[in-house]
Amino acid sequence: MTGKHVAVLMGGWSSEREVSLSSGKACADGLRNAGYKVTEVDVDRKISSVLRNLNPDVAFNALHGPYGEDGLIQGVLEFLNIPYTHSGVLASALAMDKQKAKRIAKAAGIPVAESVLIDRHQAAKEHPMKPPYVIKPVSEGSSFGVLIVQQDAMHPPQELTRDDWPYGEHLMAERFVGGRELTCSVMGNVALAVTEIQTGSEKFYDFEAKYSDGGSKHVIPAKIKPNIYQEILKLSLKAHEVMGCRGVTRSDFRLDDGPMGSGELIWLEVNTQPGMTATSLLPEQAAHAGHSWEELLSWIVEDASCNR
Repeated sequence: MTGKHVAVLMGGWSSEREVSLSSGKACADGLRNAGYKVTEVDVDRKISSVLRNLNPDVAFNALHGPYGEDGLIQGVLEFLNIPYTHSGVLASALAMDKQKAKRIAKAAGIPVAESVLIDRHQAAKEHPMKPPYVIKPVSEGSSFGVLIVQQDAMHPPQELTRDDWPYGEHLMAERFVGGRELTCSVMGNVALAVTEIQTGSEKFYDFEAKYSDGGSKHVIPAKIKPNIYQEILKLSLKAHEVMGCRGVTRSDFRLDDGPMGSGELIWLEVNTQPGMTATSLLPEQAAHAGHSWEELLSWIVEDASCNR
């Protein structure tokens, strides 16, 4: 038994609440099996006083989405001087803002697709760029609010005019890159493996594909050319480092290597709070690299600190 008391932070109030609850429960069970004392904490706006009363040795951040992976909960944990997992305040905030993250990645020589920031209502009036392109909320995860505008689209997606649109007023329009969906996790200073995510010809890697049974197929290791495989490992580690990330992250890519493709490899984003559910990619890649579920979780906990 380690003797350490770990508070697993989960839930919250973002669009990804249910995903976070699943991640948190799985992590809490795994940490108990690894010998830790665990308290599951469904995060609300009283989290500061809750953590003061609990006084855990480590806060395991299993939150997803705004407030959990954008630097805010990290700032609370710094203020309380509680060691925590995953990335710190600045890296979390930068990685969560897709446009700022792309600027940093591009400056570091990581290939990215052209994109522009645009107001939601303006994006609904006229194409912000020549189709095909993708509309993405600047600071959401799990593909919430992502819309693909096809090449023959006469007008932008009218979902953007909804009165109950929940994903913010500032969006990013990004050139659509066809081809394969690839992803690579980083653990500390090691890129673990590259996985190809197959969802069928008519779907992209949306929320249903990510989290429902049979929603997607994970091919690990990805069956791509060895030089491309190594390049993805290198770029994933570089993205992790230039953003100032800590702990574990996962970078997503598109590879347009089909018969009619351009051959380009494009980095999409780095996720500082990768999913930790039964269908998640990071645990699969860690297992492929020789780390059991309990070993992965223990490594994440033992890596925890303040001033990340």
